[in-house]
Order: sequence, then C-alpha cells, then structure tokens
Amino acid sequence: MTRTVIRTSRAPAAPPSYSQATKAAGLVFVSGTSPVDPATGVFAGTTIQEQTRQCLTNIAAILESAGSSIDDVVSATVILAHEEDFAGMNEEWVRWFPEDPPARQGAKLPVRVEGLKVSIAVIAEA
Repeated sequence: MTRTVIRTSRAPAAPPSYSQATKAAGLVFVSGTSPVDPATGVFAGTTIQEQTRQCLTNIAAILESAGSSIDDVVSATVILAHEEDFAGMNEEWVRWFPEDPPARQGAKLPVRVEGLKVSIAVIAEA
C-alpha cells in the first residue's frame, strides 16, 4: 500500500511527530486540527463558532492539498474542551454540512490548553 504524507502552508504546521494528513487506500486521514489561523499562528477567535469555523477552514485546505474536499468527508471526530460548547459547535457545523453530513463522534479534550475550545479530525474520500 502506498502512503502519502500531506502538508500545506494553508493550515497550521503539524509537529514533527505527526502529519497534517496521510493519504492511503483511497482515503485522506486528517489529524486532529486546531483552530490556529495559519496567517497569525494564534487561535482564531474566542467563541466556539469561530474556532469551529477555523478548524474546518484548516481541514478544507489540507483536503484540497490532498486532491479532496470538505464535501468528501465521510467521518469526523470532534473533540471539545467543554461539553456546553456542543450547541455552538453544531451551529457552525451545519453551515459546512447542511445536507447528508458525515458520520461524527465526539470526545472531550484530555488536557486543557488555554484558549483552545475544539479540535477536529476527519476521514475523507481521496
């Protein structure tokens, strides 16, 4: 099986220990993506909606670099710092996936990072 590491400067750089995404077996596996604005290097906004939007913007850029798109997402894992942010996250989510949304599971961030409200990982068709 051929595996291709995906990197783009249009999304926050991944630490050396993992890739922004990996393409293999007809799928693109996007690592947990933070709401960091790649232009500024800081979290985009303070609301869950703003941070969810930036996560999905970053994911869209990574998927485009892999020859895929946000429309090809089949599964997502949304990790929230606070359970009470679910409604706000979902408000932004349905703007990106208004019909036939991907399968989705949720989790709680295992550690607190000051200002970080959400991280999202996805799997998309290549």
